[in-house]
Amino acid sequence: MVVELRRYLGDTLSVRIHDADRERRDCRLSEIRSDHRRWYDSLDEALADLAYEPCPWCLGEPGRSAGDATATVTD
Repeated sequence: MVVELRRYLGDTLSVRIHDADRERRDCRLSEIRSDHRRWYDSLDEALADLAYEPCPWCLGEPGRSAGDATATVTD
């Protein structure tokens, strides 16, 4: 069995996108229900699929506060 690893995890309930390679404790990826998980290879692919908000912890800019939801997404 071949397992494909994809980097970006979208939560369709919260409409938030996460970078699984940069996961932080506050992301709580393990708490996202399987029926709300959608995996992507790139941020462009994810954002073209759904208007996700970037996770401020794993996709936020360095130096911004963890609660700043206006953090810029960089890849």
